[in-house]
Amino acid sequence: MSTSVVYEFVGRGRAEAQEHVFRDVCSALFASLPRSDQRRRGTQYVRGLLAVEGRKSIRKIAALVGGPAAEQSLHHFISSSTWDWVPVRRALARYLAGTAAPQAWAVRPIVIPKAGEHSVGVDRRFVPDLGQVLNAQRAVGIWAAAEELSFPVTWRLHLGRSWLDDVPRRSQAAIPDSAGAETLSDCAVEAFLELIADRELPRRPVVMDAQELDAAALLWRLRATGVPFLVRVGSALPLTPAEAPPAGHGSDLMPAHQLVGAARELRRPVLWSDHTTQRRLRSHLVAATPVRLPSRGRIAAPATGPDLLLLGTGPCGPHWPTEFWLTDLAAVPLPSLFRLSRLIGRVDRDFGAITEQVGIRDFAGRSYNGWHRHVTLASAAHAVAALSDRADARTRSAS
Repeated sequence: MSTSVVYEFVGRGRAEAQEHVFRDVCSALFASLPRSDQRRRGTQYVRGLLAVEGRKSIRKIAALVGGPAAEQSLHHFISSSTWDWVPVRRALARYLAGTAAPQAWAVRPIVIPKAGEHSVGVDRRFVPDLGQVLNAQRAVGIWAAAEELSFPVTWRLHLGRSWLDDVPRRSQAAIPDSAGAETLSDCAVEAFLELIADRELPRRPVVMDAQELDAAALLWRLRATGVPFLVRVGSALPLTPAEAPPAGHGSDLMPAHQLVGAARELRRPVLWSDHTTQRRLRSHLVAATPVRLPSRGRIAAPATGPDLLLLGTGPCGPHWPTEFWLTDLAAVPLPSLFRLSRLIGRVDRDFGAITEQVGIRDFAGRSYNGWHRHVTLASAAHAVAALSDRADARTRSAS
């Protein structure tokens, strides 16, 4: 769908604009479903995710779109049907690539707390962001991200040994044989690789926060794909300076914060607009220095290869820098790299304002397939809501 189609109805009010966006999104996404009843159920489910208040249970969605008789058929459509979510996700990514002009593919892990132990993938997990152990699912989403809006386009559920090695439990959840043990870092990379396997999608850098992951292993894997990247890393990540180490430093390995500290005099101010409703203009200081990744265990450093660029960023003050980013986009100007890094904030805000509101965490079943179908349709609902909001905002600004 072209952008002009979305805005053809902008002047007619948000409700009508959303209805036309809704129909266009569903038409594009559900063309791969072989049966008309599947296309109808998919449309009903997305409509319910957009309209139901509170938790988006199948019972509530059925009551809204078809009454009590619809509950069993919707439950079957999500948990037990045979339709493949992969072509639907591929259609969503292509649709948004043509409509929203993403600047990057952003990676965002999510945590989905659960009360019981039967939801597929649920485990007792330590969540660093919260500093506590939770009974939860963990998943990784890949987003089509731009400064104005961002959209989830694909998901990968992280499965622990308690699910993969327990044959009866695995069978009950219908976890496919292809699903194997992987770290959360591997899960993030595999989700991204699944997305870019579609050659019709535009080549864009991957942007992600890897502070809580095995950043070195993740970066070697990303370099092997040949896809450009911008990755946030921890201040203690050991790196090799591309030039001679600073005087008095005996090792060729230095933590990121020391390397950036040595480049402190190279700091330059960058203006950027945050992603809040106030769109406040902010100023941060950015400095960069060339570095290399050290060899790491089984992941051997190549004999030759371009240096990476280590960025230190943050507001002016005694605690600068507050963030550290590694990239292979050395030819991109620093202000552009810094603004690209802000897309993580864009995704975080859209996740809270839209994705959670359309029920991304609300699937309550035990089925692996059901979970994937639910989050796929929740991503479609996010696209409808976000594109409708954008149309409404442009209408108001033009009036």
